[in-house]
Amino acid sequence: MHSINIHEAKTQLSRLVEEAAAGEAFIIAKAGKPMVKVVPLSASDLPGKNRIGFMAGEVSVPTDFDTMGGDELAVMFEA
Repeated sequence: MHSINIHEAKTQLSRLVEEAAAGEAFIIAKAGKPMVKVVPLSASDLPGKNRIGFMAGEVSVPTDFDTMGGDELAVMFEA
C-alpha cells in the first residue's frame, strides 16, 4: 500500500479513485503524517435497492380499513 501527499491526491483524485475502486488501497498523508486510508467499497457497504413487497407478512391491514373512523368523519364534515 502506497502513501500519497494530500496535494498530489487533490490534483490526481480521479485516477486515485479509479485505482482504489480496482482494489488498490492507498494512504493520504499531510506533511508526511498518515491521515486517511482509502479503500474500495465492498458489496455490503453499498445501499440496497428498495424492493416491492419486502415487508410481506410483517404488516396486517384490518378488513374494515376503508370504513375505519367513518362515523367520526361524517360527524366532523356534517357539523
